[in-house]
Amino acid sequence: QVQLVESGGGLVQAGGSLRLSCAASGRTFSTYAMGWFRQAPGKEREFVSAISWSGAGTYYTDSVKGRFTISRDNAKNTVYLQMNSLKPEDTAVYYCAARRGGISTLVGRWEHEYAYWGQGTQVTVSS
Repeated sequence: QVQLVESGGGLVQAGGSLRLSCAASGRTFSTYAMGWFRQAPGKEREFVSAISWSGAGTYYTDSVKGRFTISRDNAKNTVYLQMNSLKPEDTAVYYCAARRGGISTLVGRWEHEYAYWGQGTQVTVSS
């Protein structure tokens, strides 16, 4: 079992930055690939980014490439999402998720691939 708790959300103006954190419980955090998803009002939850268990592999949806950076610190059982140059369309509830197994350009972009989820943190970007 892995329990995930997100933090770091808030209200920011367009062009600003936020860093989301996701703290995981358990001793096996380093064996899980981690993902960030988001859900905007009235929309389905969508993939944002993912990172392999080692941190060597990272993947992003096209709309955040060059603006968001995912990273992890296995010693702290934490994964991060640094979000720069935020836009109003980034407004959403952001969720972190954990999955056993690897990720690739084709694997790790779908909700059903992740077994554990956090409760989410709200990010609001004003124009």
